[in-house]
Amino acid sequence: MSGSRFTRGNGGLAALGPGLLLATLGAVVLTPDAMLMRLSGMDGVQMLGWRSSIMGVVLIAAWAVSRVGHWRRDLALVFSGGGLAIAVCQGVNGTLFTFGIVGAPVTMVLLGVATVPVFAALFSWALMGEATGRATWVTIGCVLAGITVAVLGKGEGVWDASALVGALYGLGVAVCLALSFVLIRRFGDMPILPTVGLGALGAGAVGIVLVGPAQMLGDAVLWPILVTGAVVLPVSFFCLSLASRYTAAANVSLLLLLETVLGPLWVWLAIGEAPTPMMLGGGAIVVGSLALYLLRERLTAGR
Repeated sequence: MSGSRFTRGNGGLAALGPGLLLATLGAVVLTPDAMLMRLSGMDGVQMLGWRSSIMGVVLIAAWAVSRVGHWRRDLALVFSGGGLAIAVCQGVNGTLFTFGIVGAPVTMVLLGVATVPVFAALFSWALMGEATGRATWVTIGCVLAGITVAVLGKGEGVWDASALVGALYGLGVAVCLALSFVLIRRFGDMPILPTVGLGALGAGAVGIVLVGPAQMLGDAVLWPILVTGAVVLPVSFFCLSLASRYTAAANVSLLLLLETVLGPLWVWLAIGEAPTPMMLGGGAIVVGSLALYLLRERLTAGR
């Protein structure tokens, strides 16, 4: 289905095109993830084993059912250089994020992750020759400012060696996410479901090995992880990855950051951890910047 078919009509959301719509949907679906992680009571590595393994199984099962008769062709693409690179990026992203959350201040990890649109723009230029427009760069700057205000408003920053480690983990996550979005855009015929699923299975295997199969359950509450692994993560990352086919990776990365500011609202509703005024203010900057950017894109598409 071509992008032009989505942009015809009388305006409305459809005027944004499939890429921005898919990216927005993926980011919104991802927002309850932090709440479900907290409700499970699992530690980070245990969570990595459950979440990533379930996500990988669901994505590969969906691919197997939907692509009967095309398995051989799809697997040849998945195990090509481009497919393996995407899978590795996805797996390393999940692993680094979990290790960062476990071993470093969450504030600094999230600040590092917030740079994903910058890396996406740079990779798009280096690998595909796609220039990022001025409006996108301005929005990236505003979103980074809002994320900084919101994350520092958590009051968890520890400016020592552990803060540097957390920032490095977050930067690693940002690089892997950005590169995977750009590679999916570059290899337009790459089957997304098995490629992302393979990366998730790899990350899940790391978690299971580190925790030990016998310790995977422990005293944790299983249903929240089942929901996030079977529904939230597969749907969101499939939408975000598919969005990269229709719009620049920087746009996908920008909208992904909605999860960083909207996720704490789910935690507030479920657990009662109220966001601070700085978190609310930073979130308003992010949401407002993205809303103005989407409005501009809609008006541009209408013209």
